[in-house]
Amino acid sequence: MDRRKFCRTAVAAGVAASFPIMGACSRSEPPVATAAKEGISAISLDGAEISLSKAQTRELGGALQGPVLLSEHPDYDGARKVWNGMHDKHPALIARCQNSQDICHSVDFARDNNLLLAVRGGGHSWPGKSTCDGGLMLDLAEMTNIDVDVAGQTAWCDGGALLGHLDDATLPEGLVTTAGVVSHTGVGGYTLGGGFGRLNRMYGLTIDNVLGAELITADGKVRNVRADNEPDLFWAIRGGGGNFGVVSKFQYQLHPFDRNVLSGMLVWPVAQARDVLEFYAEWAPNLSREMYVGPVMATMPDGTNIIAMEVVYNGDPVQGEKELAPLRAIGTMIMDGVLLQDYKVTQTQEDATTAHGIRSYAKNGLIKEFSQALVNDMIDAYIPDPRAAIFTHTCGGAVKDHGELDSAFPHRNAETMIVYFSGWTDPEQDGEGKAMCKQWHASLSAHHGGYYDNIEQETAGTVVSNYGPNFARLQGIKGQVDPGNLFRLNSNIKPA
Repeated sequence: MDRRKFCRTAVAAGVAASFPIMGACSRSEPPVATAAKEGISAISLDGAEISLSKAQTRELGGALQGPVLLSEHPDYDGARKVWNGMHDKHPALIARCQNSQDICHSVDFARDNNLLLAVRGGGHSWPGKSTCDGGLMLDLAEMTNIDVDVAGQTAWCDGGALLGHLDDATLPEGLVTTAGVVSHTGVGGYTLGGGFGRLNRMYGLTIDNVLGAELITADGKVRNVRADNEPDLFWAIRGGGGNFGVVSKFQYQLHPFDRNVLSGMLVWPVAQARDVLEFYAEWAPNLSREMYVGPVMATMPDGTNIIAMEVVYNGDPVQGEKELAPLRAIGTMIMDGVLLQDYKVTQTQEDATTAHGIRSYAKNGLIKEFSQALVNDMIDAYIPDPRAAIFTHTCGGAVKDHGELDSAFPHRNAETMIVYFSGWTDPEQDGEGKAMCKQWHASLSAHHGGYYDNIEQETAGTVVSNYGPNFARLQGIKGQVDPGNLFRLNSNIKPA
């Protein structure tokens, strides 16, 4: 069997080094938990103030191979930061785990001390649930190893790896799996929530490519989760989010792939939005699985208002050009940027506009039909502001090959997902930025048939309805493996 141990390439290392969380990895400078000189204040699971003794803090630090950072440590500020700059929180402790045993010890410590627990993979939780004030941040940022089995077309991927690491490991081998649209997103939360990507019409959601996982549950045990071993947990982690434990490793199915794909953006002035969207509504349902096309409405930095289509064709470029020709014939484009290019160009094109530290708010809705009424409302609701945009994740194809009960993710009949995004850098614009996003979302809410947990800032009531026919089973499994709801900083399913 041809196996290749993947250590980050120079490109991946350069990307990772640009983020504070990946660049700060000192393990010798005090104060770490093993050198704690006094007890520290913390927050319990139910929000009460508690105190951790010096002995407790030192015990955790001594149990882990990786360091446990206290607030005075020079790496603490870098480690506590997450992608969304709106969430500026201060954990009492940060456990920088190196392996599954470090995760087990951290989970045991949080459970035994009734301590609020946040799990940070890539730190990309839009609502900021990968961090907390006064609790324990279980940090997987240094667990980024990927082991590719070329002959078997599978990969084992550490829970702290980024989607860019996964692409960098598999693409040179002529292999790929569905992997998101921003390369500095972590594999963990992304996968557990479902995993939309530019290849999901061909290969399904990321959860449809999960073959197994190494999961640490609230009892501190390592579980080997597969369809034939722990089948309930295998069902639940494919769409049920971080409710059931910490994944230290995922095993993914890979697919043969030519990384030179027909891809890019077609752009029109927003004045032509009706012509473009009405054509798309009739044309898109009949597209091949190889063709991924999704609308975007946005205002460029120079003030130009646009309607655009993101294109990725996973197949023979000649056939792709033929299938795309009718769309190209609509209206008069500002730009035709679709060409044969490296898949990594597309996979990293959003990285700069969604850079670490941006202040951002987002909502979304899953759409079952791209109807004329939806087109009308998209045009009427358009907000001409460079801080706001709507974009889509196109579904259908292989996503619909699975039934709503086959995994925890129930929204198999959606044709697309609309994401309402706002981003800015000035904290004084927080109110305006959030308000624009909420306004856009409300204007199209009549067309929504649920939402994607990884983006939405939900309430308890909407969690129940969003999981629909799967909620009762999820709640039962949660009650079995996490009866105390230790893993609650997520789209939370309270235990039965």
